[in-house]
Amino acid sequence: MISEEKSNSCGSSRLSVAPMMDWTDRHCRMFHRQFTQHALLYTEMVTAPAVVRGDAGRLLEHAEAEHPLALQLGGSDPVELAEAVRIACGHGFDEINLNVGCPSDRVQSGCFGAVLMEQPALVARCVAAMIAASDGPEITVKCRIGVDDQQPEEMLPGFLRTVSEAGVRRFTIHARKAWLQGLSPKENRDIPPLDYPLVVRMKQAFPGLHLSINGGITDLDQAAAHLASGLDGVMIGRAAYHEPARVLGDADRRFFGGAETVSAETAVEAMRPYIADHLARGGKLAQITRHMLGAFAGRPGARGWRRVLSEEGHRPEAGLGTLDRALAHIAGPHRLAG
Repeated sequence: MISEEKSNSCGSSRLSVAPMMDWTDRHCRMFHRQFTQHALLYTEMVTAPAVVRGDAGRLLEHAEAEHPLALQLGGSDPVELAEAVRIACGHGFDEINLNVGCPSDRVQSGCFGAVLMEQPALVARCVAAMIAASDGPEITVKCRIGVDDQQPEEMLPGFLRTVSEAGVRRFTIHARKAWLQGLSPKENRDIPPLDYPLVVRMKQAFPGLHLSINGGITDLDQAAAHLASGLDGVMIGRAAYHEPARVLGDADRRFFGGAETVSAETAVEAMRPYIADHLARGGKLAQITRHMLGAFAGRPGARGWRRVLSEEGHRPEAGLGTLDRALAHIAGPHRLAG
């Protein structure tokens, strides 16, 4: 499934899969890559202090086949972010993205994520330091349209202007406010209203910037409509994770000139060598298959597929035979043999 030639991250960001904490680890990304050769994939957010003072090799580990791949960093110290970028550059990422959108309490307490929407000048200093430290990967920003009592129509243009003047040319905008007081991170995904037209107006106001839109997008038809509105890219999150075949399986054909739609069966079969290698290195089946539970969402037998993997995948003896038992529940002419 993986071609030797990858699109650059700018072209690939026409469609991307959002960075999602505890979800988009390297096993998840490898599975998603079986559906799409070209969509831009993101790591989970990694904090700059963890990269600089922790086990950077483990935190930044990924396979060449995952590219095009962006690393998302969290932080608010320009010096520390610059050092994290210098370290990350040695790991071959196509893009390094600064998180200015996550509303979680853990992120707020560290003075990064969405709380930085209140400090565009600090964000500008951070990205300027990151750009100066990068020897290749483009530095980008993922942000919200505003936080708390900010008026997005007033503050977002100023934020984009200030940060772009520091050198950032690409932004992914989550089209919801983040409420840092009174709403949980989960509620922040649904309760603040989406304002897609505002993001379109930002593209009209800043035609030289590459703007992608994120938030509430669940299928490729919606993605195509956003692109038709003049935006440069679309980022899909939870829908791509929970229903990867439906959301990602036709992505290359529709957005990148590919010829075929990739089925869940094809993607699962393509994962077998990767799974076998992981098991041979002492890894556990469930570390990979927990990200594959939604492969057959909406298909006859999907419940049985999920049940086998959920109940047996964590067992010490679980292996490719477990995968075959799960596949035996999937009905249809293209079901793989056990």
